[in-house]
Amino acid sequence: MKVKNWIRREPVTIHRTALLQDALELMKKHSIRHLPVVDDAGQLVGFITESDLRQFFFPSMVEEIPVHQVMVLNPITINANASIELAARLIHDYKIGGLPVLDKKKLVGVITASDLLSAFIEVMGLLKSSARIDVLVDRSEGVDEVSRIIRDSGCEIISVATESHSSRQKVYYFRLEKNEGTDLEQVVEALEGAGYKVLSVMD
Repeated sequence: MKVKNWIRREPVTIHRTALLQDALELMKKHSIRHLPVVDDAGQLVGFITESDLRQFFFPSMVEEIPVHQVMVLNPITINANASIELAARLIHDYKIGGLPVLDKKKLVGVITASDLLSAFIEVMGLLKSSARIDVLVDRSEGVDEVSRIIRDSGCEIISVATESHSSRQKVYYFRLEKNEGTDLEQVVEALEGAGYKVLSVMD
């Protein structure tokens, strides 16, 4: 999944010469905690967050200090066509709450940690009625066969995750969409009949 499918388009921005008071008001008005800072040409020159403003407790300070004196210069950015996994890695590694999103050096949006959480929840199907089957697979091509067996048993696969179990074996976590026709016992029987070990079933 690409970042451009999850960004907040037409992001709220603030000019570099605006005051911190203006930044606070914009954040409150739009219920956001990040503001891209732009110059006269509309180019991204910085990034300012709610946490950057917390050190300015007195009204007189936010009324006098321009944004460019507090903003993060050369902020970490991400391309609109990058994956959400890369965005999540950057946010985690740099311990930041959001990223300006660029397309051909033009600011096109902002993606935040909460946006990424929503994306991963949808990808994993966590808000759908679902079940999970954990299967031990000891050969690389086995996951394709397991997927086929599950589909042939009348189940729709929402997502697949994995972790290394040994040098030859991996545990694959299949999240399945549940409906009236879902028969997990039939799926387990089909998998075990094909020689696969089902470690657990979470209904």
